[in-house]
Amino acid sequence: MKYQAKLAAPFGMLGIRCDETALLGIDFLPVSDEPESPVSVMADVVCVQLLRYFADPDVPFFIPLRYTASAHREKVWQAMLSIPRGETRSYGELAAELHSCAQAVGQACGANPIPIVIPCHRVVGKSSLGGFMHHADGSPLNIKRWLLTHEQR
Repeated sequence: MKYQAKLAAPFGMLGIRCDETALLGIDFLPVSDEPESPVSVMADVVCVQLLRYFADPDVPFFIPLRYTASAHREKVWQAMLSIPRGETRSYGELAAELHSCAQAVGQACGANPIPIVIPCHRVVGKSSLGGFMHHADGSPLNIKRWLLTHEQR
């Protein structure tokens, strides 16, 4: 996959996918990957805003986003964007709000192409951390823990 930048984050490496006008995706890459400087103005804007967020979780994102989504996923992703920093919602709570089911909300969270900016990490299980990136344990959950802890400041 071709990235327009690879950004070192406090928890690993991020692959930034964008075009000239919008952020298209953020991928979590192996920590062994090397950083790569932005190759476009939009990639630079994305990297600068992510670095500001890593320094201060209260810094809002002002990045144009572009993705393809079903109507249900779009509703879930918009609902995630409305969860304030430092707060979480359970899959069941979002499902009730959207007249859906928790499993469908979980699938939409896992399919989020722009994690961190669309804060799927703020959606948790009723009595647990839940999953992250379609994983129930391992390094993806460590990333989710880091993001949630970072936002508790």
